[in-house]
Amino acid sequence: MIDILKSSARLIAVGGLALNLSTLSATAFETKARAAYVVDQLTDTVLLAKNGEQPLPPASMSKLMTLYVAFEAIRDGRLTLDEKLPVSEHAMSYGGSTMFLDTTDRVRVEDLIRGVIVLSGNDACVVLAEALSPDGTEAGFARYMTKRAQQLGMTNSTFANANGWPAAGHRMSIQDLAILAEHLIEDFPEYYSLFSETEFQFDGRAPSNTRNRNPLLKLGIGADGLKTGHTSEAGYGLVGSAVQGDRRVIFVVSGLDSNAARAEEAEALVTWSFRQFTQKTIAKASVPVAQAEVWRGAQNTVGLVPAEDMVVLLPALSGKQINAEVVYTGPIEAPIAKGQNLAELVVQPEDLPEIRLPLVAANDVPSGGFIVRVQTAASILAARFINGPEGAM
Repeated sequence: MIDILKSSARLIAVGGLALNLSTLSATAFETKARAAYVVDQLTDTVLLAKNGEQPLPPASMSKLMTLYVAFEAIRDGRLTLDEKLPVSEHAMSYGGSTMFLDTTDRVRVEDLIRGVIVLSGNDACVVLAEALSPDGTEAGFARYMTKRAQQLGMTNSTFANANGWPAAGHRMSIQDLAILAEHLIEDFPEYYSLFSETEFQFDGRAPSNTRNRNPLLKLGIGADGLKTGHTSEAGYGLVGSAVQGDRRVIFVVSGLDSNAARAEEAEALVTWSFRQFTQKTIAKASVPVAQAEVWRGAQNTVGLVPAEDMVVLLPALSGKQINAEVVYTGPIEAPIAKGQNLAELVVQPEDLPEIRLPLVAANDVPSGGFIVRVQTAASILAARFINGPEGAM
């Protein structure tokens, strides 16, 4: 157990402690992308952020939002995978990457979803959009997507259509794209495997458009999604995710100047993310890391413990120890319940964001009896006598 170094003030107690964790600065990644964002999913540690909050044209990467809304509709029973949807003139009118749908088609929802993921079908997106739109139009669906994105924490996203076709005001930040990717992975694990499909042949009608454009899926580096994008305005981009061991990273790049540059940059980011950082358990659940002072309790202190194992992401290379602090408002007045949130462990790894982890009471501390109350009153009177009224708190 590590004792707190108490401050002279009674309202805030701050303790310094040394954690025996080897750290060095991870080599910074110099990206060629106009914007880039990398986050470690388990620890929610942002490893790289370049123009992360800037709204940019997302191209086909915004199709992920259409997919999210479609998955929600399936989950809620408003849509089924086997349901067949009609194709409108408007949906058929889109060029670019398509499934070559026409107005004589009625297409299964599952085929449309795979067509969006693997073939990046602009027409497939609009078929789904018109089926789910509050007013039956793609524009109405785009307005709903914007509202839903805000509710999910994507505050720098506005949509003008369902497929990322260049349009005024159709924008997403790469941080928002990373948030969306994490929602897809966590909220719909039953559908996430679709993002790793490398080929989809729909009805044999589009032999030139059957392969997934994600360049990482066949490299054996753990990549399993999500979506590429390209327009002349947006450049080449990719929302990706990869798993190695117990770790998953989510990454977004945008604004690269070629397909080859996108593939090279994305692979380099994945390699850097896994090689330069490692997960470490810095404190075990229910094992005290400090003691907090207790006011008017049956005992004078209470242990501060993590409610669960504390896992953080740190630079992988060996080096010096890092410092951490236990911070709490105290003394803490009894009664105290076991598991009550009382403090934070604040860790500051070099060149990474500050980490704040909750600490809870290790055990119950009931209020003290009559003798404790008398002793407390006596200590207050003594403090006033020695230091004046300001000395007693």
